[in-house]
Order: sequence, then C-alpha cells, then structure tokens
Amino acid sequence: MIAIGCDHGGYALKQEIIEHLKDRGLDYKDYGCYSTEAVDYPVYAKAVANAIVSGECEKGILICGTGLGISLAANKVKGIRAAVCSEPFTAKMARAHNNCNILAFGARVVGADLAKMIVDTWLDTEFEG
Repeated sequence: MIAIGCDHGGYALKQEIIEHLKDRGLDYKDYGCYSTEAVDYPVYAKAVANAIVSGECEKGILICGTGLGISLAANKVKGIRAAVCSEPFTAKMARAHNNCNILAFGARVVGADLAKMIVDTWLDTEFEG
C-alpha cells in the first residue's frame, strides 16, 4: 500500500496522483490534507512517514509547493529515506541506489503529467542493493 499526503499547496496535484494510482490498480491511503485551506506540512509528512515505519504502508508520496519542506520533515522520522525528485532519472536512482521509501515533489515545480512519470518510474524501480 502507498501512503500519500500533502499540504495545501500540493492538494490539487495529490488528487491527480490519487487518480493515477487508481488507474494503475494500486492501493493507497490518503493521510491528508483534504483541501486548499492552509495547513502545516510537517503534520502530513509525519503521518505518511509513521505509516511506513509502522509497516502499515510500504512506500509514500508527499507533495508540497517545492517538495523540500515536506521531505525534510519526513526525513526526521527514523527509517525514512525521502527524496525530492523533479524528473524521472532522479526518482529511478533514488529507488535503485538509495532505497528511497518516500517520493516527494513540488506542485509548483512539476506539472501533473511529469509528476505521473516520476511516480511511475519510482514505483517501477527496484532497489539494487
């Protein structure tokens, strides 16, 4: 199962990524936020990170304006390896070489089509370690 979360800046793109996960037939759990009303991104980063370290979910996707803040917050949780990826090659390397368990990106940095490519590449890449 894939945990997904965002702040208000990533809400619209999260909705598109959820539809993409559904199209791929993948199970997911939405940890919020649930609107464009201003929220604090660390709350959602922590929820997704905790879902992974507890074993409830295998991987996570986090979205904020740039991907930076939400990934930094997630990386404070022991056992999390969150990487900000703005194109597919970095997503592939983050999985293959770093066993990244949370993919983060910015809704103000990548559009929906590119975000879907990044997600697909990341999900379809196995850790080579």
